[in-house]
Amino acid sequence: MTKWDKSKLPSRHTTVGPDRAPHRSYYYAMGLTEAEIDQPFVGVATCWNEAAPCNIDLSRQAQSVKKGVKDAEGTPREFTTITVTDGIAMGHQGMKSSLASRDAIADTVELTVRGHCYDALVGLAGCDKSLPGMMMAMLRLNIPSVFMYGGSILPGKYKGKDVTVVDVFEAVGQHAAGNMSDEELHELECVACPSAGACGGQFTANTMATVSEAIGLALPGSAGTPAPYEERDRWAFESGKAVMNLVKLNLRPRDIVTRKSLENAAVVVGATGGSTNAGLHLPAMAHEAGIDFTMDDVVNIMRRTPYIADLKPGGKYVAYDVYKVGGIPVIIKALLDAGLLHGDCMTVTGKTLAENHKDVVFPLDQDVIFPVSKAISTTGGVVGLKGNLAPDGAIVKIAGMKTLRFEGSALCFDSEEEAFAAVDARAYKPGDIIVIRYEGPKGGPGMREMLSTTAAIYGQGMGEQVALITDGRFSGATRGFCIGHVGPEAAVGGPIALLKNGDRIIIDAAKGSIDMMVPEAEMAARRAAWQPRRTDYNAGALWKYAQLVGPAHLGAVTHPGGAAETHMYADQ
Repeated sequence: MTKWDKSKLPSRHTTVGPDRAPHRSYYYAMGLTEAEIDQPFVGVATCWNEAAPCNIDLSRQAQSVKKGVKDAEGTPREFTTITVTDGIAMGHQGMKSSLASRDAIADTVELTVRGHCYDALVGLAGCDKSLPGMMMAMLRLNIPSVFMYGGSILPGKYKGKDVTVVDVFEAVGQHAAGNMSDEELHELECVACPSAGACGGQFTANTMATVSEAIGLALPGSAGTPAPYEERDRWAFESGKAVMNLVKLNLRPRDIVTRKSLENAAVVVGATGGSTNAGLHLPAMAHEAGIDFTMDDVVNIMRRTPYIADLKPGGKYVAYDVYKVGGIPVIIKALLDAGLLHGDCMTVTGKTLAENHKDVVFPLDQDVIFPVSKAISTTGGVVGLKGNLAPDGAIVKIAGMKTLRFEGSALCFDSEEEAFAAVDARAYKPGDIIVIRYEGPKGGPGMREMLSTTAAIYGQGMGEQVALITDGRFSGATRGFCIGHVGPEAAVGGPIALLKNGDRIIIDAAKGSIDMMVPEAEMAARRAAWQPRRTDYNAGALWKYAQLVGPAHLGAVTHPGGAAETHMYADQ
């Protein structure tokens, strides 16, 4: 047995000395031995719940993490936090809770660890906002930490083709257009999600899972195995052992997540055609570490990154296909070999990114992931836009898009519900640019995703004939000319609030521009007449969120971040 020196570990405040006898009595009540109390305490945090398939396997995997911690002479303490699952929150007022849940996850993990003085953390998450929320908590606390993704869902099968939940969302539009029967829609919904795990394409969950490996917070290879596979339990066991090694090394998240590793994360998002939500989450993670890394930085890196993974929603394949050809390490290896990643960044293995991947062999007999020399396109799958409609910037996923320029007339709605009702009624025409505003971080509040609306448009066969613009967000599953994160948002009087029906708008993703063709004198008159709008959320968690949340291009964060710290939990 290792004799642990707890003089610099947070758990000394609850386990060491005569004054802590009452505290130790609680641990004896839970069956811990004196030897276990003398070991480092490792929080094993999961977002387990019965809300959705992405979370349902996390409790099982946590048990294997705990075995790994015990095997390495640590004392695991399991706890859970919340999740709001986008697929079920989508298309109604529940989606306002989604982005706010990211920060609530970070806050509740922080409070649990602080309150009980844990020395290290393994975090397991499976849903879009729970992945960045858990990693944000690790960076905020800065105790030795390992992140582990809960794994992707297996693809469904419908009429001989792989399908995901996005096919069901788009089928709603096909059904509304009279192109799919009630029976066909029901048959599809029954087979689209055949197992536990997160949505299968390179949507937000799989995008942030890819980030977890590239940024160095997860064991290489751990994110790829589908959720139902028993191999996940081996990765969980190894993650538990790994965090104990980090305790011995005193290697912390902020030693791993640096400006260079954040750049690596942005590269893999661009290279895989990942979710535009990375433009929110990477700045928020950087903020926790006191690093200035904004949406501008993310999109500038992604613009110059080649697109090499043919993944849904813009491509053909799902996360399971990436797993079958070698997983995320293959993507990282291709980018390392091309000199597009900082290979000297430290990771939770105690080795660098380059050392972790030196023996990975790129498979040639597949067309899921391409070498950089044969990239699908020379520009990454996500790009940024700026102009007089979005002075603070906006973001669009271009992976799989046929045209990068759109000019049309504004058709304005002040909520997603209004926009969806118009789409459902086919009350729009080719050449329209559907504007959904007052859905930003403050104005929503909560910056809703718009997958129900965008999927319905595609289901109606109009995906290439209209564009959408919002100060809210689009799901990682959205495809087409859909521009999100427009800032400043309407709620603070941004230009998007001043648009009127019929205003001409030009979007050029190749140039990175988004402009409205309205004379400045007219804009000044509209600005003078504009009045702020109230929301219906004037109490409770969403009211509190609206008071605290900052702009999207800075990550929609809710506190001053690592740069404002006068002390750090890990050093208390």
